Amino acid sequence: MAHPTKDARITLREVTKETLRDVLMLKVAPEQERFVATNAVSIAQAHFHPEVAWFRAIYADETPVGFLMLHDDPGKPEYHLWRFMIDKRFQKLGYGRRALDRLLDHVRERPGTTALTSHMSRARGARLRSTSGSASRTPARRTRTESCSCGSS
Repeated sequence: MAHPTKDARITLREVTKETLRDVLMLKVAPEQERFVATNAVSIAQAHFHPEVAWFRAIYADETPVGFLMLHDDPGKPEYHLWRFMIDKRFQKLGYGRRALDRLLDHVRERPGTTALTSHMSRARGARLRSTSGSASRTPARRTRTESCSCGSS
């Protein structure tokens, strides 16, 4: 399979029994491992919380390059980015930003959506830029909470 180019088409796809092995093989760099659970752990958690876990593989053209999982509680208009990773081989190509754009497209389609939040480490490169510019810090936990306004205007 050819290595995807920087301008590859980014899509979010369901993880199936046919694609599971490829998604499980995706790994972050060793120095990033403490910031995100493995895809195996994430998928297992999703199966034990099917009422709120929405997860997808991130594809660049036909190549799986990452994974994300959304906490999607149908009773609430807010959504939380539960997991997000791009494989170490495919970082710094713009795939992560474009995958987040696809995720925002999905969230905006949900009825009554007001916000998408995430909690991320302050580690270099683990920053999700907010489209609304709002951010609050919790120094004791060394996390950053950022949200983007997702409601229709």
